[in-house]
Amino acid sequence: MKAEKKPNNYCKPPKTDSMKVEEPLTLYGNNFVLSLDEAKRYTYADYLTWLDDKRRELINGFIRMMSPAATTKHARLSHKLVYELASFIRKRKGKCQVYDAPFDVRLPNKTGETANDKIYTVVQPDICLICDLTKLDKRGCIGAPDLVIEIQSPSTTRYDVTEKYDVYEAAGVPEYWIVYPKDEAITVFLLQPNGKYSRCITYEYEGKVPVQALKGLEIDLEELFGEFENSPY
Repeated sequence: MKAEKKPNNYCKPPKTDSMKVEEPLTLYGNNFVLSLDEAKRYTYADYLTWLDDKRRELINGFIRMMSPAATTKHARLSHKLVYELASFIRKRKGKCQVYDAPFDVRLPNKTGETANDKIYTVVQPDICLICDLTKLDKRGCIGAPDLVIEIQSPSTTRYDVTEKYDVYEAAGVPEYWIVYPKDEAITVFLLQPNGKYSRCITYEYEGKVPVQALKGLEIDLEELFGEFENSPY
């Protein structure tokens, strides 16, 4: 297995003022205009009232608009990863379940309060694996998934490796992957007993990535990325 310590270009960059995500907050639905205050802190209860067709996340109460529709390669990678995870679970008759975006994951703060008006972080990971099925309800997942996978795009790189990293670490997500389609690599962060992520490992083309949450499963990167070698996308 080819595995290397994460190169600098994959490492979690230092926080700077430029990390702030700016987004338009006057949102147009079919028959209405939804105006949101970028300086206001919202809750999941507020989030449920936004019935327009825009996708957004809440990070500590602040709105983060999500990217437009995924690229073909992004969508294909997501499909293949979901298939690998779900097939392994089905063959082993496991209880874990796999979900892909859009799927709301509510992450309560350290007080553990789960009322809608007490939750300030709601994310829509590209892929998440949930093995504690008591965390599932009709609106999605409440609490940390066992595995979160984000597939990087040019507009989300810093978001995925800074804000999302901090959110998933604080929420206690045991395993966090960032997939880099252009570089054909996957970076893995594993939560340590001290509640912090270890220094990540990056697996590159021809490597195999072990899925800690599903013992015995490895994702073969040559199989995952191989079809794109001569692809126009």
